[in-house]
Amino acid sequence: MNTVRIFGVLAGLCLNLGTFILGQDTRRIKIGAVFEGASSIEELAFKYAVNKVNSEISATLNGVTLEYELQKVTSDSFQTSKKVCRLLKDGNGVGAIFGPMATISASHVQSICDTLEVPHIETRWDYKEFKDYYSVNLHPHYTSIGKSLLDLVTHWKWGAVTILYEDNNGLLKLQDLLRVPGKKKSLQTTIRKLEAFEDGDYRPLLKDLKSQNQFRFIVDCDYKKIPTLLAQAMSLSMLSQYYHFHFTSLDLDLLDLGDYRYGGANLTGFRLIDWDDPEVKIAMLDLASPKALPGTPFVGAVQTKTKDDNAEIKSNVTVQAAVMVDAVMVFARAITDLSRSQTIQTRSLGCSNPGQTWTQGSSLFNFLTRVGLTGLTGRIKFDGDGKRRDFDLGIVKMGKRTLERIGFWTLEGGVNITANFTELKDQLHDTLQNKTLIVTTIQEPPYLMLRKAQPGVELKGNARFYGYCVDLLAEISKLLNFNFTIKLVDDGNYGAPVGPNGEWNGMVRELIDMKADLTVAPMTITYVREQVIDFTKPFMNLGISILFKKPEASTPDLFAFMSPLSFEVWLYMLAAYVGVSITLFVLARFSPYEWYNTHPCNQESDIVENQFNMLNSLWFTIGSLMQQGSDLAPRALSTRMISGIWWFFTLIMISSYTANLAAFLTVERMISPIENADDLAKQTDIKYGSQYGGSTMTFFKTSKIPTYERMWNFMSSTEPSVFVNSSKEGIDRVMKGKYAYLMESTMIEYTVQRNCKLMQVGGLLDSKGYGIGTPRGSPYTEILSEAILKLQEQQVLQVLYTKWWKEKEGGGQCEEAPSNKASELGVIHVGGVFVVLLAGLGLACLFALGEFIYKARQNADEDRQSICSEIIEELRFAIRCFGSSKKPAVHKSSHRKHDNGLIDNGMTMVPLTANNFPGKESFA
Repeated sequence: MNTVRIFGVLAGLCLNLGTFILGQDTRRIKIGAVFEGASSIEELAFKYAVNKVNSEISATLNGVTLEYELQKVTSDSFQTSKKVCRLLKDGNGVGAIFGPMATISASHVQSICDTLEVPHIETRWDYKEFKDYYSVNLHPHYTSIGKSLLDLVTHWKWGAVTILYEDNNGLLKLQDLLRVPGKKKSLQTTIRKLEAFEDGDYRPLLKDLKSQNQFRFIVDCDYKKIPTLLAQAMSLSMLSQYYHFHFTSLDLDLLDLGDYRYGGANLTGFRLIDWDDPEVKIAMLDLASPKALPGTPFVGAVQTKTKDDNAEIKSNVTVQAAVMVDAVMVFARAITDLSRSQTIQTRSLGCSNPGQTWTQGSSLFNFLTRVGLTGLTGRIKFDGDGKRRDFDLGIVKMGKRTLERIGFWTLEGGVNITANFTELKDQLHDTLQNKTLIVTTIQEPPYLMLRKAQPGVELKGNARFYGYCVDLLAEISKLLNFNFTIKLVDDGNYGAPVGPNGEWNGMVRELIDMKADLTVAPMTITYVREQVIDFTKPFMNLGISILFKKPEASTPDLFAFMSPLSFEVWLYMLAAYVGVSITLFVLARFSPYEWYNTHPCNQESDIVENQFNMLNSLWFTIGSLMQQGSDLAPRALSTRMISGIWWFFTLIMISSYTANLAAFLTVERMISPIENADDLAKQTDIKYGSQYGGSTMTFFKTSKIPTYERMWNFMSSTEPSVFVNSSKEGIDRVMKGKYAYLMESTMIEYTVQRNCKLMQVGGLLDSKGYGIGTPRGSPYTEILSEAILKLQEQQVLQVLYTKWWKEKEGGGQCEEAPSNKASELGVIHVGGVFVVLLAGLGLACLFALGEFIYKARQNADEDRQSICSEIIEELRFAIRCFGSSKKPAVHKSSHRKHDNGLIDNGMTMVPLTANNFPGKESFA
């Protein structure tokens, strides 16, 4: 370190020697500054910055110190030009010109500096877009300010904004917003000039904006006029939580806005000075301290007291002054960088000789544009044109005591809100504490009803009302600690766009006009309503259903005993009975085992009989069907099989019939002509409609489902109108009959609990919810939603529903009875029995065929004839429709014919007749 100091001293001596030889002190660089009028805060900031550079950071200037010369000018641009020329000519000239602040004078100074190649350093906001050679401006460029405003409006999702501007040049900051409506139709922009009438009275303008329902403003004006504007807005009740004022002035921190924080209005702005940075805060307070420049009357510190007796010390130094300090620092950094590569020497320049230029001016300008540092106004960086476009802007909002930083904006990153959700929510809770909110609602049982006043007792305020919504409001107010005043909606409507212009009515209109803070009512959350107001999370879920009058109970008719089985089943049973009887008759004649001696005492009888003639077969099957039996009994395996299958069939059928008969004979059935919406749409005898202007009507009007479209066409074209003005009117119309009322399921549930003559038909046609409505952009929507979710988790909402739907006001009178409708038994229920029956019949036929062939073969062997002839002979006898049920017991081979006409069967002689000889010819 000692060696370094020695070299530093030697370098200083050499530099002094060079200065003595050349006649100029190269360690000193003079800079010129031009200011308008008397001493200003910018002039004092300039002096402070030069002194600070020379006294504290001279080592960083590579041994160079700064000295300055000031020129006071007026609005006369010619006089300004003369004084600037004098600065450049006197002595050895200057290394740079700072100022002035006036636009016209600055343009002349810029022209002179460009000609003589002397850097011009500006700290004013400039609306010029083209490049200024040899000019560096430390004030944020207006294009970046406009971009920040557009990003902020986009982040906040504003649908409409009103721009209040003080002068025409200020519109340049807002040109990005002015271009948006042509590209983004969702943003509506209104532009009004901020003109005061008499004695700075902005109230006529504010009244006009209020009447037009304008709630979001971007205000571009001098910061000194902001308190007057806010005071007059407060007198017009325009500082409530629904209004938002964003100020483009970067000097918002200089104002004490504590008096305007109680109304709940959103007061926001931009901050170029980061007061949260301790080093910046110390530097600003040092700049504001009278010790910085003793005797200066415009510099000082402001101490703002709050009701909490906490002191917040802030400087009254303007952003313009802070920018001036940073400008001197930037110049000092550029001089330091340039002095490391070459010796800096200024020269006298005359404005009358434009051929003279400062040869080192271009080098110094290049170093100026490449400077990058962090000053009092944050990050300083220039583009190739010497414009400060890339910088940091803090986003501030009025908090509990003063303006608080809630985020920041950058050119690359856009808006970044750094305040956490908990802090923002706590601020909302604080603004809601003990606040009285106006709640608009509508009279609708059980949501809100009027109390009947007792004799001698006058009901006032909220005491006039009771119901589900009143209890819900009470529960929410306990959680959020606010008060509320209930008012009935003026026109008695929920809210729908009406008229040629689509103006809203009802409770929605009152929220749009800010006549109410909330609406707590059975109002459905719909898309069209969400376009103009906000909704919380739903506190009740529901859907559209059908209210209809219960049909009269009908007693069973005279032939109700036929009801357990459908008509088709009865026909099939009749067919089965006839078919089984005929099959039994045929198989019994085919089977030889069904032919037997009917006189068991006469063993010698050669006559056999078949008991299953057609009448006996019909009697046998009907006796089995009636479960009574008969004296007939099948003998052959085939006939026994068919009998068993028939008995199984009759067992199932009779059991099923008996089981279903009890319900049909004992239950009084209620037959409704409609079961669902499809039934309504398919008929025209029963009229149906909804409440006019409600969400149910809107649902059918906008539906694309064919059934609902058909229903809407019917409702809209029916005369007289099927629409009603209230739910009570709709219910009364249902009670008269031939009318179905389409309404929310919750109201139907409430109604059928108290009127046992009404019922709900079908399920829900859609799914939706009731929510608490708030004005568009209300800050309370989210915290109200949180309160609803908390009440839902605590089952408070279910308790309230049970209280008002099933307990209070006569609820629970009509308990829903279980379904007692017995269904008819169709073919699908008993079809399997018929399949089994057919299979049994087929199997019996196969057995009978086997028996027939087997016995025919035995007879053919005995008669010594072919089996075919025997089968034909027996078949002829079997299929004889009116044939005898008797035939000889012995075979024809054992018969011998005598001359006397008797047949000898080996034992006795019997007369030969057509009845006892089975010959082919005689029995044909």
